Amino acid sequence: MEEHKRRVRYKGTHPRHFHEKYKEQNPEKYADTIEKVISKGSTPAGMHISIMVSEILDVLSIKPGEQGLDATLGYGGHTRAMLEKLEGKGHMWALDVDPIEIVKTKERLKSFGFDDSILTIKQTNFRNIDEVAEEAGKFDFVLADLGVSSMQIDTPERGFSYKVDAPLDLRLDPEHGVSAAERLAELSKEDFIGMLVENSDEPYAEEIAEVLIKKRRAGANIETTFDLKNVVEEAVSKIKGLSDSEKKDACKKSCARVFQALRIDVNSEFEVLYDFLEKLPDILNDGARVAILTFHSGEDRLVKKSFKALKKAGIYSEIAEDVIRPTAEECVRNPRSKSTKLRWAIK
Repeated sequence: MEEHKRRVRYKGTHPRHFHEKYKEQNPEKYADTIEKVISKGSTPAGMHISIMVSEILDVLSIKPGEQGLDATLGYGGHTRAMLEKLEGKGHMWALDVDPIEIVKTKERLKSFGFDDSILTIKQTNFRNIDEVAEEAGKFDFVLADLGVSSMQIDTPERGFSYKVDAPLDLRLDPEHGVSAAERLAELSKEDFIGMLVENSDEPYAEEIAEVLIKKRRAGANIETTFDLKNVVEEAVSKIKGLSDSEKKDACKKSCARVFQALRIDVNSEFEVLYDFLEKLPDILNDGARVAILTFHSGEDRLVKKSFKALKKAGIYSEIAEDVIRPTAEECVRNPRSKSTKLRWAIK
């Protein structure tokens, strides 16, 4: 007889471990719990709170009957909001490279009534928008949200967070490419420094790279998120002129930047964005609107430069002269929105 396994007890109002947060991972069943977590400025486990939805809808000015593209589907919150604006007329296409989340999101959107008659979801990198347009035709509005979804950050086995010990992976598509651990094993000191500076403006890049190479020479493999976190902690602890509290704060910020830089590298995020921006005008109908959400200065610089150059060339008729930022209220409700910048363009 098979032994009966009891469900893990839900510990308190906000359990510490991902597997204990089963209420947060069932928003339809435990709506009150979800609202309590969000009201405290946290993102429920397994969920993603869509950022700047009203501002995006204002920019895209969606009309029933149009054809749209969500280049980065994620949890599907933006896609759902755009689909509602279509009022059952027209069509949405949505792309995502993540084979794990794309299945869940498709089912989630289907449960809201958005089936294949109005929504086509494809598992592909958004750098391939030209191939999608060959099948779909051109688009009247396009959204690209360049942030990593909270589901990926919060799921321990994906290795996106330095707060939980897990295999150091960081791939958006874990079925392809090399993991972050494999990448670190092959990087030279100079290349690692360059990556940290270029991808996240890390001020202690040299010190962190020095510790990493020293550990590698001693035969230690950096294979888990805590292995990498320990490298950063050791490097920052040696910085002179900082108090203990300043070192603690600096370590936290450096960990976030190092993981960001490595994630960008492993997923070739800048190269992907460059390809997307270069191909974007060719998939747009005249008068089409584009909205792009960025989350760090490197991304924003690329978008700003592309929009300005293409406006000068007469390809875009209008572009955002200044970035649009989330409201103070949104930043309180969803702290992960704080670094967001929204830029737009019209063909």
